[in-house]
Amino acid sequence: MGSHPEYAIDLEKILSARTGGRHVSRFVLNALKRFLHVDFFNKFLVEGYEGVEFCTKSMEFMDISLKVEGLERVSLPEGAKITFASNHPLGGADGVAIGSIIGTNFSEDLGILVNDFLMNLHGLAPLCVPVNKLGSQSRNMPELIREMYAEKSCVLVFPAGSCSRKIDGVIQDKPWTKSFVRLSRENGRYVVPVHFIGQNSRRFYNLDVLCKKFGIKFNLPMVSLPDELYRARGKTFRVVLGEPVSPETFDSSRSDTEWAAYLREMVYKLD
Repeated sequence: MGSHPEYAIDLEKILSARTGGRHVSRFVLNALKRFLHVDFFNKFLVEGYEGVEFCTKSMEFMDISLKVEGLERVSLPEGAKITFASNHPLGGADGVAIGSIIGTNFSEDLGILVNDFLMNLHGLAPLCVPVNKLGSQSRNMPELIREMYAEKSCVLVFPAGSCSRKIDGVIQDKPWTKSFVRLSRENGRYVVPVHFIGQNSRRFYNLDVLCKKFGIKFNLPMVSLPDELYRARGKTFRVVLGEPVSPETFDSSRSDTEWAAYLREMVYKLD
């Protein structure tokens, strides 16, 4: 596609914006660039891919293979809108991979609810509505989410709101939030449960334990996610799609929180 240097990650600029313009030493900046593999990822980013193509081409660049199961289950009326609700074991590669699957097999008219830090990936940004995980939300964020559910043919959500952690000795999502159930029902969207089978390195989960044990508020596991993505190179992951759940299913027999828990359970039964 040619070179698009404006698509490259400018770590110094990002850090400046995140720290209110505070100076970051060259030593720290270079160390972070190495840990986050900025030069490696920029080799791909400057190619200038956008949207679903960005997702698909990034899988090729990372040499990540996908074994997709259950596509035949998702047989819906023409024009049906779909919310794909997935667990979030990797915090990076899983989102891009599922975005590629949706765009290739269903529709490129796709919206993804993401951590706002990912908006620094200009090729991915056109698909995304950002959620600020480190500070205050944009005032128009709730409206942007409502528009996404109302207008997009396909929506991809990770209702846990963060990457899976080790809970009770098992790598799994935190309890799912309920908003995707309400918004899917209100907008007549089918919900397709998605089970992405994979996990991060042992170090990632140890960092999470360390933060909790010592009361460290800084999100060390999240900062390590680019390195986890780098470590996913050359791997193969299974992705299993379940039967679509119609919006009429989400009736008053259960609360939206209970429906979210029900769908989370459905996902982990897909194996």
